[in-house]
Amino acid sequence: MQILTNPAQLQCLEGILKKSLPLTLPVYGAVLNITRGNPGQFEVLVDKWPDFGAVLARPRGEVAHRDMGHCRERGGMTRCPSTCQVCSGHPWVPPGASERWLLEHTGSILQGFGGIPGTAGDPRVPAVRVGSLLPSHVDLLNETWPYGGNARSRRYLAELLGRFPHVCLQDSAGEPLSWVLTDHFGTGTHSFTLPAHRRRGHMQVALTVAAQRAQARGFPTFG
Repeated sequence: MQILTNPAQLQCLEGILKKSLPLTLPVYGAVLNITRGNPGQFEVLVDKWPDFGAVLARPRGEVAHRDMGHCRERGGMTRCPSTCQVCSGHPWVPPGASERWLLEHTGSILQGFGGIPGTAGDPRVPAVRVGSLLPSHVDLLNETWPYGGNARSRRYLAELLGRFPHVCLQDSAGEPLSWVLTDHFGTGTHSFTLPAHRRRGHMQVALTVAAQRAQARGFPTFG
């Protein structure tokens, strides 16, 4: 396998993979992150260049193992020296909905999805705003992630929190209610709403904002 480090080659690879979406979505997201600052310190390999048949994205300088390596063969078959993890795409964005609209009409969204009485601005509708998670929230993330609860998952979530975009809905006191994290492959990896705040439309708002921000950075969105 050949590691691609030349910016021109990486940009060319990005364009080739884009033409084969959504088949190439898992590795395409990793290449987008690499060409946009490489916050996850990943590298991309091909079997040959420029007429490649397989692409692999992995942590820089490491041999792919377990769920860290993703590869897609251009012909439609998957080849991988390890066990590939199935990636989900970013959420679909409802047509016509903008982040400003969502923020201005959060009360109405909560009413429509949670059956809460009142309209936007009604004091009976809890105030919700888009904010950010803090490093101190990593334990909460680790406790609520289905694959969490151990030291390794905590380190992984802390890395995602510190390096990749996320969206968090907060209450008036700044406490997180619902959030969406993204990972090294540009995909949504940990989306959660606290049980006491479910059925109020929080996740739809968080997913929509995350998808729109991803699109603004050039990342495709798939449901």
